[in-house]
Amino acid sequence: MSQRVYGERRQRLYAPSHGDSVAAWIVRHLDDAQARQISATTIRGRISDLGQFNDWCLEHGIERPGEVTRPMLERYQRQLFHARKRDGHPLSARSQAQRLIAVQVLFRWLARRNHILYNPAADLELPRLPLRTLRDPLSLEEVQSILAQPDLKDPFGLRDRAILELFYATGVRRIELCGLTLHDIDFSRGTLFVRQGKWRKDRFVPVGERALAWLQKYLGEVRAHLAVDPNELGLFLNCDGRALSVMTMSPRIRSYFDAAGIVKAGACHLFRHSMATHMLERGADIRYIQEILGHGSLETTQQYTHISIGRLKAVHAATHPLARLERREEAGAADEDGGDGDGAA
Repeated sequence: MSQRVYGERRQRLYAPSHGDSVAAWIVRHLDDAQARQISATTIRGRISDLGQFNDWCLEHGIERPGEVTRPMLERYQRQLFHARKRDGHPLSARSQAQRLIAVQVLFRWLARRNHILYNPAADLELPRLPLRTLRDPLSLEEVQSILAQPDLKDPFGLRDRAILELFYATGVRRIELCGLTLHDIDFSRGTLFVRQGKWRKDRFVPVGERALAWLQKYLGEVRAHLAVDPNELGLFLNCDGRALSVMTMSPRIRSYFDAAGIVKAGACHLFRHSMATHMLERGADIRYIQEILGHGSLETTQQYTHISIGRLKAVHAATHPLARLERREEAGAADEDGGDGDGAA
């Protein structure tokens, strides 16, 4: 969705026709979510999703939340199914479900506070979601190729090398890395402190010696020259001396993928996938990976077990009965060759 469309939806939400309109109650719902310290990213998503629902209500003459019925919501669900994006492609099942979940949350909130007599979205069936397939991880050789791309003679190249090393060493999310401060690195303990990660959870993450060495090099040779405001505590700084932003970092990291000839989709998050996969393939307990990545559920971490193909191949080769049979056949053939030789002698 473009910034213009998002802005227009937001403007219609925050200019309700009357105090009991669908838009007015959506705004109250969003205000309550902010008061409960729901993340800004989630609030922005709800503004978009509920703004679309509000537009649909306006188009169909629905003025108040109490007028919404289950059949109306089913019609809205069908419209989402038939909707097309600007490129002509339909909305994914996940995108449809996301919009419907926002509506469910809204009406559950209205019903619990007795603003409506019943919840028309209570039993609304969501689209069945396909199993999420993770992107192919980077191989260790591809990781090393990307790490070697930054120009270490350039201050920003040295900064980026430290960023790349930290991404692969810790598997942190890009927003978490951008939020790091000088106080979040503990060189003596070899740890990284992630403040208010996803679901507002704090966690400590181990950092390897190699990544720590590159961080020390960046701090000793580059950061002091980039810093403009002595009160700026951001770990990684941009050319203006401010903390590096997610929007600035992503294309920068992607450029190193391109320079290394890596065509796999993704950039920052692909390091996270790859780090988890490589550790699992080398025998790390999945529960430790869960703690490092900051997953709330072990089921989320278990996605990585489906892409550890290297480990699966090794197990297959070591345990498949046909593989063992082939080895026996080869051994038998060698014995026969040896027997013929002895007889001739």
